[in-house]
Amino acid sequence: MEEEQSPGVSREPTTSPGPVPEVECKHEDGVENPEDPESTSTGNGNGISSLEQPLLKRSTTLTASHLAIVGAKVSHIESLDYEIIENDLFKHDWRSRSNVEVLQYIFLKWAMAFLVGLLTGVIASLINLAIENISGLKMLHMVNLVREKRYWAGFFYFAGLNFALTFVAALLCVVFAPTAAGPGIPEIKAYLNGVDTPNMFGAPQLIVKIIGSIGAVSSGLDLGKEGPLVHIGACLANLLNQGGEGRWRLRWRWLRYFNNDRDRRDLITCGASSGVCAAFRSPVGGVLFALEEVATWWRSALLWRTFFSTATVVVVLRGFIEVCRNGRCGMFGEGGLIIFDVSDVTVPYHVGDLLPVTVVGVLGGLLGSLYNHVLHKVLRLYNLINAKGRMAKLALALAVCVFTSAGLYVLPFTVPCTPCDPAFGEACPTVGKSGNFKQFNCPAGYYNDLASLLHATNVDATSNIFSTGTSGEFRLDSLLIFFAIYCVLGLFTFGIAVPSGLFLPIILMGSAYGRILALVLDRFVHIDHGLYAVLGAAALMSGSMRMTVSLCVIFLELTNNLLLLPVTMFVLLIAKTVGDAFNPSIYEIILDLKGLPFLEPKPEPWMKDLTVGELAAAKPRAVTLQVVEKVSTIVEVLRSTSHNGFPVLDRPRPCVSELHGLVLRSHLVAVLKKRWFLPEKRRTEDWEARERFSSTELAEKAGKIDDVELTPEELDMYIDLHPFTNTTPYTVVETMSVAKAVVLFRSCALRHMLIIPKFQGPEISSIVGILTRQDLRAHNILGAFPHLANKRKAH
Repeated sequence: MEEEQSPGVSREPTTSPGPVPEVECKHEDGVENPEDPESTSTGNGNGISSLEQPLLKRSTTLTASHLAIVGAKVSHIESLDYEIIENDLFKHDWRSRSNVEVLQYIFLKWAMAFLVGLLTGVIASLINLAIENISGLKMLHMVNLVREKRYWAGFFYFAGLNFALTFVAALLCVVFAPTAAGPGIPEIKAYLNGVDTPNMFGAPQLIVKIIGSIGAVSSGLDLGKEGPLVHIGACLANLLNQGGEGRWRLRWRWLRYFNNDRDRRDLITCGASSGVCAAFRSPVGGVLFALEEVATWWRSALLWRTFFSTATVVVVLRGFIEVCRNGRCGMFGEGGLIIFDVSDVTVPYHVGDLLPVTVVGVLGGLLGSLYNHVLHKVLRLYNLINAKGRMAKLALALAVCVFTSAGLYVLPFTVPCTPCDPAFGEACPTVGKSGNFKQFNCPAGYYNDLASLLHATNVDATSNIFSTGTSGEFRLDSLLIFFAIYCVLGLFTFGIAVPSGLFLPIILMGSAYGRILALVLDRFVHIDHGLYAVLGAAALMSGSMRMTVSLCVIFLELTNNLLLLPVTMFVLLIAKTVGDAFNPSIYEIILDLKGLPFLEPKPEPWMKDLTVGELAAAKPRAVTLQVVEKVSTIVEVLRSTSHNGFPVLDRPRPCVSELHGLVLRSHLVAVLKKRWFLPEKRRTEDWEARERFSSTELAEKAGKIDDVELTPEELDMYIDLHPFTNTTPYTVVETMSVAKAVVLFRSCALRHMLIIPKFQGPEISSIVGILTRQDLRAHNILGAFPHLANKRKAH
């Protein structure tokens, strides 16, 4: 793909656009081949194991030729044009719009937000109902076989059905949509940061994500549907913004207003928040999740639209819950949502509770950072396995499925049966339905507490372990086994080729250790054990994902109990503080692992010691164009570079050069394709360009320069770049620090930043250089300025 300009890139012909071959192919730009003995630990003279080496060999120079792992392929990554291109055509288009057209544009933005919420809510409800019914029927028949003492038949039925469901989910991901595997949240986060992640939000990804989520979650794998729901919401937003995809794309006139990266970004933000809302029935939490975790650029108008989308989702979910309340949607159909209503539970506060609550927070931070560290190593290992091809990916997913099925089926046999307390009434034991007291292999009047947790969907297991007034319901040894098996499964399940989310596995692990602490510290505990499970889940999520505000509101909306707010805030702050002391959040680790060029909100301290002028001086001179340029020159520049933007200079008189603005590569290709050429070198009138072009037309992806074939006569003609040049690009003086430039670049969602000299003069160039995302990344800067590495270590 054509990249934004970075003068540090040599003028070599670019590779063909689109994803490059699978990772197992040795890429000329430094993609490591795991099968090559010279790139593994056996051939590494430094003795560094393959699990410690980066998945992609990064360049140590300032360069815009960037590669990242997207799905199953290594792709060339380019940035998005979130900045408004204020050229003459755009200004005329806005001035000529009537009040009716402006109101139509505003109405359509809200209509799009409504449709995103509506469709996300409907799809999420259908996914929930499908998972609940498939899992319910599977568990019911398996338990019946166990009660008949047909243990091997029960195992093969349970494992075989799980195997088939996992096979369907993995096959869809491996063959049809590799980018649908995983949660999709890191890629959404990168997209909203300004990184174009190819093949992430199309119709194949949406369909595979829906079907794959149903199969993967129903198969009993230790994963959730929350991350996939966020990805589903983003896919819906992208497809609505474009009017469809491929042959099914609608060419409606009103869709032209949304044919730009800026509006697409806002709608995908609405989709991401709608997905979180659909997963947790948390409208405010969904908005805050988008604000705190995934969105880079935010404004008040976007806040209102995301809230409107999540409110629509809640109405749809509530409607499905009411329809399914009387069993009209299957066995366990109440929507399959995590609903933990403890509004009637009193939360007493004692000074003695500070110690165990603090321990919950500290352990959440420690365990969360440890989970991130180990998962990082596991994902590196999985990358080496997945790089061997499709069969290896499929075999890995099925192997994890078999291991999971064996563990879930066998472990409940290892714990003794617990007699039912008469206070439980007819609810104990639970037979033929979901509940806290699964009879499983126990005689009448007894229940298996571990089976109540393992032989249930993740949602039912969460409801069981969160239940209040059950301090003696779960044995300590059962909780330890449950915590251990879900830690192991959580580490080895995430990363296989199926749609998966991290929320539910982490919630289950955290709730287990919360209950364990409540049992161990029972003498000091005054809060209900079920509420300790809630605090443990919140602490572990904060320790791993490093979210605070959005998590606090999500758990508040789940519990419906304001009395939990102070202690939840206390636990979240402790867990995040402890976790930050060890490593980044899990999503930041995945972003770095995939090589996605994400710009962090806070620049590193040593960047204050370097100016943008010094950064530009470390690179070759920028490639510039004249305001009226020869066709042959433009064609040569486009074919010999992969830059996406070119500074345009004007020479009003000899020896004087002025910066006129910046012209995009896509606009130049569009002009060449339409052959808007001049026989002589002159500036055109305003109406001449408007007759052939419009700002909405230029927003279309123009394609490649290789598709343009010109005659020798046309190459000798000229193009007037005045109508297409953005005359108000962001410029900074050469004495600005790189730290300040990073903040400006990220805050304004830029793709290019021009550097101008501090002093102007007849013999001084009007432009020092141009900065892009790659030039402002820490490892690229350190490659060009090695002496700064010592300052980085000092800080």
